[in-house]
Amino acid sequence: MSLSLRPLLPMALICVLAACGHESAPTSSTTAPATTAPTAVASADSVGIPECDDYLSRYAACVSAKVPEAAKAGLQQSLAQMRTAWKAAAATEAGKQGLAQACKQAHDGAKAMMQQYGCADF
Repeated sequence: MSLSLRPLLPMALICVLAACGHESAPTSSTTAPATTAPTAVASADSVGIPECDDYLSRYAACVSAKVPEAAKAGLQQSLAQMRTAWKAAAATEAGKQGLAQACKQAHDGAKAMMQQYGCADF
């Protein structure tokens, strides 16, 4: 059980980053739907930060292919929560600034756990 909680620590950091940046986030009622809509649809699961997207895709692949069914649901829920928190953080400039490093730290922190499941390329 403690192994499945490790990925939640970086997520907590991201939530803090998102909350800090939230108050300074500019709001705009004018956007260019023709240029932003296709990108949003094409990358619905993308955070928009390469380090985060790489981590999330490697994490998902490992969980899907190597993690035993008994642990899979908890890790998939963790993955969904991280993705949601990181997307929220990436929506603000303050959040974006710290997100690449936070995702790299999350990757480094989860590496040993994922390798225990046999994910050598994590």
